[in-house]
Amino acid sequence: MKSILPVVALLAVAACSPQPAADKKADAPVVAAPAATAPKPPKADVPAGAYTLDKSHATLVFRVSHLGFSNYTAAFADFDAKLNFDQNNAAASTLEATINPRSLTLPAPPEGFLAELVGPQWLNTATYPVITFKSTKVETTGPDTGKVTGDLTLHGVTKPVVLDVTYNGGYPGHPMDPHARIGFSAKGAFKRSDFGIAYGVPAPGTTMGVSDEVLVTIEAEFSGPPLAKAPAAAAAPKP
Repeated sequence: MKSILPVVALLAVAACSPQPAADKKADAPVVAAPAATAPKPPKADVPAGAYTLDKSHATLVFRVSHLGFSNYTAAFADFDAKLNFDQNNAAASTLEATINPRSLTLPAPPEGFLAELVGPQWLNTATYPVITFKSTKVETTGPDTGKVTGDLTLHGVTKPVVLDVTYNGGYPGHPMDPHARIGFSAKGAFKRSDFGIAYGVPAPGTTMGVSDEVLVTIEAEFSGPPLAKAPAAAAAPKP
């Protein structure tokens, strides 16, 4: 707001100043310098420790190219994660996540389509009822960004996958939420054929099928240690 005040004042002075006569050449217009970008507020100092996923504020979405015409989008509704987090020492942080592949949700699936995707040709959830991810390395790439490398176990195969992560900040607690809270956005990609799910992959040089590459997008909030000075519970009224 402060950065715009000089511009407003300049316009007000110009409006009140005598205007040049019609036969006189007006002075060149004054161009205000662009306002400086306001600095970001410092991030709260959240405590290090164990954090659990707030499932009410988390989504796990994936996309695959369908015939090259669209990015078909689906999600898993049932997943969990445990995070040991240290804001001041990201490399010491660890993450473990589990996904229930039977919780696959699709946009308006045709009859029988969901059963096909969890069946033997695709996820084969009867044989492989869980998907897991366990971090092996956490590194920072910027003030609020990093990479999390981990072992993804999908369809009975374990391979390394890298997630590009943005730390959205957090707080040590709040009177209405007396636990530390942090949030992240993450993206990653892998080839499903690397995990033994090659059905429908297009022939080389074509897009006739479902892409081998799977794009993953994650939004997640975690709840952590209790607020150091949590508000005391209200005393029960005396009878």
